[in-house]
Order: sequence, then C-alpha cells, then structure tokens
Amino acid sequence: PPRSTLFPYTTLFRSFMSTSLLYHGWGLRGYHYLGTRYEAGTIRFRVQQNPATFCCAHCGSRAVMKSGQVERRFRSLPIGDRPVWIELSVQRLWCAGCGKTRQTAIAFADERRGYTHTFERYVLDLSRRMTIKDVARHLGVGWDTVKEIQKRNLQRRFACPKLKHLKHIAIDEISIGHGHRYLTVVLDLDSGAVVFVGEGKGADSLLPFWKRLRGAHARIKAVATDMSPAYIAAVRENLPKAIHVFDRFHVVKLFNEKFSLFRQELQREAEGPLHKKVLKGTRWLLLKNPENLDDERDERKRLEKALALNKPLATVYYMKEDLRQIWDQEDKRAAEIFLDDWIARARCSGIRMLQQFAVTLGAHRSGILAYYDCPITTAALEGTNNKIKTMQRQAYGFRDQEFFKLKIYALHQTTYALVG
Repeated sequence: PPRSTLFPYTTLFRSFMSTSLLYHGWGLRGYHYLGTRYEAGTIRFRVQQNPATFCCAHCGSRAVMKSGQVERRFRSLPIGDRPVWIELSVQRLWCAGCGKTRQTAIAFADERRGYTHTFERYVLDLSRRMTIKDVARHLGVGWDTVKEIQKRNLQRRFACPKLKHLKHIAIDEISIGHGHRYLTVVLDLDSGAVVFVGEGKGADSLLPFWKRLRGAHARIKAVATDMSPAYIAAVRENLPKAIHVFDRFHVVKLFNEKFSLFRQELQREAEGPLHKKVLKGTRWLLLKNPENLDDERDERKRLEKALALNKPLATVYYMKEDLRQIWDQEDKRAAEIFLDDWIARARCSGIRMLQQFAVTLGAHRSGILAYYDCPITTAALEGTNNKIKTMQRQAYGFRDQEFFKLKIYALHQTTYALVG
C-alpha cells in the first residue's frame, strides 16, 4: 500500500506504544501520549488527561465544567543519566456539587508536589544506600527535595507509634549536642523499636508519653531505668502496677564514677613519688573487668602492684568485683542475702566512699532486686543511643528537630549502614 495510506496507522501505533510505555515505565494511567521533546539534556513527555476521568478534587463529584487550564510539569524516573519530565495542561474545573473551582486531581503525583510517585519511590530506594547529598547530586535535584521526600515517608510510617501492645519498656536520656541539649528516649524492649522521643530530660519530658499511654490502654508489666529520682517518681505515679527495675549497668557505672574520684583523692594524698607513680594511669585498669586485662601489656601485674601498695584502693576494687555478682545469683532470695552482706561490709569498711554508696544501694534495694522478678535492662536502649549518635555524627547534625526524631523512630528498621 502507498505510504500515505499507512501514515495514520503508524501514528496510531506509535501513540499506543508510547502510552503503554508511560503506563508500565512511569505509572501514568488515564493519560494520552502527545509527543516527546529533547531539551537541554532532558527528556520531556507531553501527555493529556482523559476527559472521562475528570472529577472535582474537593468532593469527588463528576458533575464538573471546564474553567481554564494550568501548565504544569513533574519530575519522573530518569532514563540513564537523562532527567525525565512529564508535562501536561492541568484542567481547572467548576463543580456543580460543591460550587468550588479546583484543578483536577493528578493521579500520578501528590497535590502541590513537582514530582511523581515513581520518582518519590526511587528517591527512597536510593536513600537506603546513599546520603541525602549523594541522592540529590545523582538526580540533579535540590537537597531539600530529597529531605522532604524522606520526611513525608517517615511521617506516614512512624509519626505516631502504636503503644497498645507495649509490655516491657526502657527509659533513658541522650545528649545530642552542646549546651546541655537532651532527648528522652523510650524503647519497646520486645520489638526494639523507639516508641517515644521527648524534648529535654527528666519527668516533664515524659508527660506526652504518659498521656498517649493512657489513651492506648497499654498494660506495661515492667520498666527499666536508672536510679534517677525523676524517673522513680514518674513511674510510681503513672505505672503503679508495673515492676520498676533499676538497670544493673547504671548501678555499676555509678560505682565506677565514685571509684574514679576515690582514686584521684588517693593519688593526691599519696606520700612519696613511688606511690604517686604507681597510682598514676591506673584508672582504666581498676575499672576493667579482670577477664579483660591484657597480659601482653602487663596490665594484670601493674594492677596487682597498685593494689598491694594501697590497702583502701584494694578494698574498693574487690568490692567493685563483688558488686557485679549481685545479678548473678540463683534466685531473688540469694540475691537479697548477697546484697545485704555487701552493704554491711561496705558500712564496716571505714571508707567513706563505700559507706555512702551502701546508703545509695539500701535506698534503691527493691528496684535492684526487681531484676529477679523481671530480668530486663536498658542495654538495648544504650545500643540505640549509640546508633543515634552515629547517625547524628554522619549527618553532621540535624537542623530540623522533627526530622531527627522521625529518623530515630525508624532506627529499628535500619539494616543498612547508617547514613545522614
């Protein structure tokens, strides 16, 4: 047949193929392909919406009349290293049902966004392997565009964590910068997910959490915290039936802090250069667990020499090792006997630091022994805090505090390398 006879069929075939390609490749459905332009290194598809799909963007009614057009373009999935834009004339419609004039809804993009759903999914996929800056540079878009996409996705998924099924939680604060800036973090110990991030530290930072917890009708069985008076009062007031466990690692950490100050006092009061030299540089040897001492570096011999020269130092050191055994007893009754014995020995030691710490343990005796009623700790939360600090450091800080909180909520699903 002559070429003039084939032309309409060829044009129809090309139009059909392009429309099908736009649907399968870029998710455009209900739009007709009009043409393609190649401009300044970009690929621009011109499409037209099917009039049969027109409806009011406010009420959804199809009783509408045309009222002008608005030219719009949307960034979509690239082809190789070439950016792709979808261009169309968006129809303005007057609705007979609600009387409003609105632009017709765009099926492949959200309202007031300059990119398609497929582009948004592609950015999120890249964000799992690249930093915000790398994704923005790769796609040739602004840094804030990538961040906005990430933030909206995090808001949809994590803005309001469910609290109904909480059973065991841990509470602790984390320093997030200079100027005594803190966040209070609540972790679900069963799932490993952060369920609340509060501004500041102390009881006031937890007020929104208690309010949401009451609304969710959650039945908390046990709470792990440090021995902070603010946490003790908050848990007693809001979770009177829950088992309050004082974290074992915070107890040992508090003792180690007192021990370090005690060693400094001994070093200052030591008589003669020999004693001062032996005590100098022994801080980490004293705080290390015996099984972690490095024999190749003569750490054990140096420690034994320091303990032999100073009897009070040796007493505090061996009491530190005994303190760790409180949580290694067979049952709660054996732990009670061991704890009471430790407190009695500390009071009779004649060392003020041990006597003061014995008073502290006695005042928090029930919370320490509660570990045998429910053996939970804040170890998982300490690990989460380390992840938060790593994420913050790799991102060189977060200016958007809400975005930072959302990233914290998503940490438990972060199975890839932490990126900013």
